[in-house]
Amino acid sequence: MSEVRLLVGTRKGGFVLTSDGRRERWDVDGPHFGGWEIYHMKGSPVDPKRLYASQSSDWFGQVIHRSDDGGATWETVGNEFAYEGVPGTHQWYDGTQHPWEFKRVWHLEPSLTDRETVYAGVEDAALFRSGDGGKTWRELPGLREVKGHLWAPGAGGMGLHTIVLDPQDPRRMYIAISAAGAFRTDDGGQTWRPTNNGLKSPYELPDSEAEVGHCVHRIAMHPSRPNVLFMQKHWDVMRSDNAGESWREVSGNLPSDFGFVIEVHAHEPETIYVVPIKSDSEHYPPDGKLRVYRSWTGGDEWEALTNGLPQRDCYVNVLRDAMAVDSLEPCGIYFGTTGGQVYASADSGDNWLPIVRDLPAVLSVEVQTLP
Repeated sequence: MSEVRLLVGTRKGGFVLTSDGRRERWDVDGPHFGGWEIYHMKGSPVDPKRLYASQSSDWFGQVIHRSDDGGATWETVGNEFAYEGVPGTHQWYDGTQHPWEFKRVWHLEPSLTDRETVYAGVEDAALFRSGDGGKTWRELPGLREVKGHLWAPGAGGMGLHTIVLDPQDPRRMYIAISAAGAFRTDDGGQTWRPTNNGLKSPYELPDSEAEVGHCVHRIAMHPSRPNVLFMQKHWDVMRSDNAGESWREVSGNLPSDFGFVIEVHAHEPETIYVVPIKSDSEHYPPDGKLRVYRSWTGGDEWEALTNGLPQRDCYVNVLRDAMAVDSLEPCGIYFGTTGGQVYASADSGDNWLPIVRDLPAVLSVEVQTLP
């Protein structure tokens, strides 16, 4: 029987949760790096035992850890993230120019085909690549050349938080930055261009349809249709059917189109999931009811999934890296909250259970389906 492994990053350490394919009982291992902020943990699709973890501290800085035995043991790898050339400046909150300064790694994305290759999205926003399992890192500087002086931090900083690799074209990838927007490369990261046509940000930008500057929260793709993308923006749920060339809104009947997470069902490319949050100033579910919303139609028409989730007095948030989907049948959906709960559905969202309740605030959730 298959096994499922959840990698959970929190404010006070990393946790590894495991279950068999029934996903009824879970073992909790951790905390790894107890007391440390673990921004993201993710495993290699090529070698599931190869895991990466991004540890961050205001006192001790950024540390990347790697495991080659599924999280049983960890080693510290390379932690030098240097911008190529003269970094230059980007826009600050008050509209002035501010120097580029490395702060932390927000997201780690292992290659789909090469065990030793892994990408890192960082704050201040840039994309780094390692070809030796995280021992050394080099920036792909072409990204910041795309009007980087107009990028500005969102409320949580100017982080590159989303990296989506095209499974059918190894030279194509998508990234998203708060608050700069979405970008695409077709040559392995050497050159980039904005893919924000159709995004509108009337509350955040003087030019609501500017080429860059939009606060994109998350992008998701089904591997069978890499030209179809779904986006949770600061406000608005969006869809592109042409590899990001243009976007249209599919928020439909959601109670709020603000949120952070968005994911696609493993076997149904038109089935997508979001967690609406009340607003950009009130980061909790509308009416204090924690609801995942599912669309069977790729957006516009949504249904609330509530069975097993708290429907009163719930004021947690679900952050952008804190939802994941396994590849079993039926598809499993997982998400973590800032209240320390990790919820799981073994039936594509129809029913939910809290597989752990009292972790520190959850920053990220990733899942591995193991043979």
